[in-house]
Amino acid sequence: MVETSTQHNSPRLEKFRKKIASLISEPIVNALSKSGVTPDMLTWFGFILMLVAAGLVAWNYWIAGGLVLILGGSFDMLDGALARKIGSTSKFGAVLDSTLDRASEGILLIALAFHFSREESVAGVTLAAVVMLFSFLVSYIRSKAECINIECREGLFTRTERVIVLAVGLVFNQIIIALAIVAFFSVITVIQRLVLVWQKTRAG
Repeated sequence: MVETSTQHNSPRLEKFRKKIASLISEPIVNALSKSGVTPDMLTWFGFILMLVAAGLVAWNYWIAGGLVLILGGSFDMLDGALARKIGSTSKFGAVLDSTLDRASEGILLIALAFHFSREESVAGVTLAAVVMLFSFLVSYIRSKAECINIECREGLFTRTERVIVLAVGLVFNQIIIALAIVAFFSVITVIQRLVLVWQKTRAG
């Protein structure tokens, strides 16, 4: 099998993400590893916080919703890091984490669509739907690639970037702009990942 350079070296963006995540999560994970808290507890707590954020968003408490969204999103980084730290990674844990990530993201976008439907904003509802479609496709392509033993973590906009942009949009009351940014870069990321998988399958 001929391997491309992307199989040997992670792109700079992915390395940067990992470095930042490690700097933020390491001291917290070190403390949690001694507390008896399990990775699944963090996964569920993060999911509950995302539900709270969605509820706040649906009823126009956007600043509070944005802040809770950032807090809830941070647990996506902590649960996996804690699992690796205490040696309790499991296939079910990975599936649970991924499932709740998709569910929480979908519920948030449904909350935004609900808000825009009450305002009779066709643009808002449409953007929320487009973001849901392409953000799910970003994750779906990675999942299908891993089914055929191809690593596919690259891309401009992963879940972390989506959460950050949406949270900033909520806090500064610019959610339409935030949704448009996420929609655009999610489309780009879908294309990036499809091209990556195509290149790696051809290399095989």
